[in-house]
Amino acid sequence: MVTIDDIQNARNRIHNSIETTPLLTSDRLNSALPFDLYVKAECLQRTGSFKFRGGCNAVFSIEDSTLPVIAFSSGNHAQAVALAARLSNRQATIIMPEDAPATKIAGTKSYGAEVVLYDRYTQSREEIGEKIASEQGAILIRPYDNENVIAGQGTAGLEICEQANARNIGIDHYISCCGGGGLLAGTAIAISHHLPDTQLYSAEPEAFNDTKLSLAAGKRLSNAPDARSICDAIVTPCPGELTFPILQKTGCSGLSAPDEDALHAMHIAWSYFKLTVEPGGAIALACALSPEFLSRFEGAGRRQTVVAMLSGGNVDADMFTAALEQALRL
Repeated sequence: MVTIDDIQNARNRIHNSIETTPLLTSDRLNSALPFDLYVKAECLQRTGSFKFRGGCNAVFSIEDSTLPVIAFSSGNHAQAVALAARLSNRQATIIMPEDAPATKIAGTKSYGAEVVLYDRYTQSREEIGEKIASEQGAILIRPYDNENVIAGQGTAGLEICEQANARNIGIDHYISCCGGGGLLAGTAIAISHHLPDTQLYSAEPEAFNDTKLSLAAGKRLSNAPDARSICDAIVTPCPGELTFPILQKTGCSGLSAPDEDALHAMHIAWSYFKLTVEPGGAIALACALSPEFLSRFEGAGRRQTVVAMLSGGNVDADMFTAALEQALRL
């Protein structure tokens, strides 16, 4: 299992290549909430999402500099591995769903990777990836069930702890988007190590709340095969084999919100923080603003602090326009 030392080693390995993203708050938004909200702006990370941390660490950890790499992703992990491969002078092949946002496909190609498209509803990306990896002799870098990826994502958790400490604030609740669980697993290890009293939550769209259901059941459960969501970055079938035990060990609980609330959270991020966030990247903010979560603070004593991860900003113009056309409820 990934340890805090693995995360620190990852940070030492990639710190010259990643951005330290800000932890932001809005006095205006906080005045309308029963807690102080901070957002970790990983939408400002290189390639537009937190995925560059894990992809970079995984690629940079390969000792043989001649080996090509291969990855499958709806776009954010794709771009992360593609750029990391370019930085380390490697060939990269990326398998992407044909309905991935055009901006993500274009971004992946711009980093020099070969893109192979597939139908996510009728074809298996795992089977395609393993076949191509075998043919090319390439290293397959999975988007979340990879210890180096998890450790790389965990560096965002180290930053959150350090930034909170620099402001002399505690973190009572931390909410992260969760597809396969790599980001939450890595940041949960880091945050639970440095701030053991922080309550940790996964955030998912309602149609893909497999992690929430799995945590409640104590075993990995899958989403319905016909489930759909606009949160393309986190629509994985079930929690990861490596990540789920970490979520259990660190005491994570599950939250979820409908797609409409993800769009509203995108509008909130733009209006209060001037950040462009994609639907999956905004789901943690959506869950923080949900009636389910807000109700937990009714009659609370001291004012608490909540940190929500804004995990990615790779959104097409039409989707972002749809978000801004949502009525602003706060």
